[in-house]
Amino acid sequence: MYLASNIKLLRKRKKITQNDLAASLNCSRSGINNYENGTAMPPANTLILLSDLFHISIDTLLRTDLSRFRESQLKMIETGTDVFIKGSELRVLATTVNNKNEDNVELVSVRAKAGYTTGYYDPGFIAGLPVFRLPFLSGEKKYRTFQISGDSMLPIPDKSWVTGEYVQDLNSIKNEGLYIVLTLNEGIVFKKVRNELKEKGGFRMISLNPEYEPYDLPANEIRELWKFVHYIAEEIPIHSGYDRLYQQNTIIKNEVREIKDLINHQLFNKE
Repeated sequence: MYLASNIKLLRKRKKITQNDLAASLNCSRSGINNYENGTAMPPANTLILLSDLFHISIDTLLRTDLSRFRESQLKMIETGTDVFIKGSELRVLATTVNNKNEDNVELVSVRAKAGYTTGYYDPGFIAGLPVFRLPFLSGEKKYRTFQISGDSMLPIPDKSWVTGEYVQDLNSIKNEGLYIVLTLNEGIVFKKVRNELKEKGGFRMISLNPEYEPYDLPANEIRELWKFVHYIAEEIPIHSGYDRLYQQNTIIKNEVREIKDLINHQLFNKE
């Protein structure tokens, strides 16, 4: 168990003394010292108070070595997004950092998608992905870039690079927002998402291209979630909707012309 080292680490990050912590937990300073040295185990009611104070689940306090976490991961936990507290299937993210201990933005290409669906939780796999940094992205959040394929999200073109911000809590999903979702059965999908968590225990997945039908995704099939931030494409999708209507209109006009020609031809032969 990692309780002793975790209590010490979290206390220091809060910049409070053992006396301060003892007062919050209604116990003695020597008791706190024993907990941090691993010579004593807090009773159940004290564990609950520790969990509430540090916004972290008892399971995480006991079983997870927080000293191995990146700064960004610790901040996510300290703001109340511990995975066990929220009760979701999401977990602390495997990630990479540069020589300044700043989070990289990893790239997942179309070719790497298949490997990502099984290796997303493996630090070794994530470490093998190409990385880059964008100076206009917040240093307080975690980002990853995925290459999308297909035309279901037109006007965002096929093979675009879509960057997302990591979402730790399913309850924070905004209605009709765009998200990159790693799913249990479908791999990586990029969709507009309607939050139906309270009503149906899942989400409505909607394509921007109206030719694709929406479908439901149960919450327990979500493995990772990234909120859309921006995308990079090799082409500019100007008036793509109008272009499609123009093409359809042209096809209809051609078909009408062919019908008229056929009718005129038949009338001419009768004469």
